[in-house]
Amino acid sequence: MTGAQSAIAIASAVRAGTQSAAEVARAALARIQAGNPLLCAVTRVLGERALAEAEAVDAAVAAGRDPGPLAGVPYAVKDLFDVAGLPTTAGAAMLADAPPSPTDAEALRRMRAAGAVLVATCNMDEFAYGFATVNAAHGTTRNPHDPERLAGGSSGGSAAVVAAGMVPVALGSDTNGSIRVPAALCGVFGLKPTHASLPMEGVFPFVDSFDDIGPFARSVADLELVTQVLADGAVEGATAGLRVARLGGWFTRNHSVEVTTGLDRLAAHLGGLETVELPQVDRARSAAYLMTAAEGGARHLPELRRRQLAFDPATRDRLIAGAMLPASAMIAAQGFRERFRAAALRLFEHHDVLVAPCVGDVAPRIDDPTVTVDGERVAARAHLGLFTQPISFIGLPVIAAPLAVQSLPLGVQLIGRPGGEAALFALARSLEQAGVLAAPMPMSAPA
Repeated sequence: MTGAQSAIAIASAVRAGTQSAAEVARAALARIQAGNPLLCAVTRVLGERALAEAEAVDAAVAAGRDPGPLAGVPYAVKDLFDVAGLPTTAGAAMLADAPPSPTDAEALRRMRAAGAVLVATCNMDEFAYGFATVNAAHGTTRNPHDPERLAGGSSGGSAAVVAAGMVPVALGSDTNGSIRVPAALCGVFGLKPTHASLPMEGVFPFVDSFDDIGPFARSVADLELVTQVLADGAVEGATAGLRVARLGGWFTRNHSVEVTTGLDRLAAHLGGLETVELPQVDRARSAAYLMTAAEGGARHLPELRRRQLAFDPATRDRLIAGAMLPASAMIAAQGFRERFRAAALRLFEHHDVLVAPCVGDVAPRIDDPTVTVDGERVAARAHLGLFTQPISFIGLPVIAAPLAVQSLPLGVQLIGRPGGEAALFALARSLEQAGVLAAPMPMSAPA
């Protein structure tokens, strides 16, 4: 078995009895042991649990029972999902000694019921507040395509383990782009679902207004299969005669020639795309920033008052600033969100999918963690979500997909109406089959 084997192929082999889940789990654990010292993507290896789950799958096969659609598929989760018997740290050193969770998060329960095998927890920005996966306790997650570059965040560990071929799928969370940004920078597929459509029970919260969970995978088929498991059913919706448009205005600036070329190729493959605009995207991003800061600051205010020095300074200062925002600013941001959402929904009266860049360029270097916005170099940790944050703001579903480019990975957002995931998967499948989208395997992927 190699790291490139898909979830669907693993499950098929395990269910047929031609490969054992225990064998698959041991191979995944070995890949993590070999690759993680460089990438710093995994925080806890769950070897004992993984082998126990894998042996239960093999026992079901031996007894003639179907272990589920993800039979024997190894996966990893961002370190903010409850894992029974372990503290849920949300990437924070101050929670390392928290009481262990008595149960798994609901998403993990559904994955296990489908036969999947949990092998590891993954690195993240502390309390999910950042786009870089620079963690004071666990270190910086490195990009599998160039270890001198960031993986993106805050679900950077989850994206990196999939991109490196350690596991075929992983789970993360997305508040302002925390699945989509690392998916783009690491060259894998990721889903931010319609807000509140996938189970959040047992997931450490950041901003209830925007928080969602979703999967990473190296193919559209694997991404859809895990989504179906998490959704506890098929992804419903019409897929024929899709009407696709390209977002202009805000989404045409602050990105590289390579991003433009990739988007142009996608548009040409679809026969050319009409360009449409969302109004006042700059205000939407500002309002999302404000709501994130205010909700995050309010959530952590008791601990900030009690032991502020226990926080990562880069996280602490932003949370304190958010906690000090006046209520009037939050009310204004919420009012604008309703107007902005209404404008977006009007676009979906004529289009099924909107296409936009995911990030503006390839992954920033770790020794220069900045991006260019309007001609100025600014911190990547706060600004890599330039194109993702306004979409989170109104709860739309998005597939982040890797463009087939010759450079380091770059990603595109396929954006749908609320509940429109089926259309996104249909378009992504078509573009993947045509070679417009593709997840590259790093040269250094573990065998």
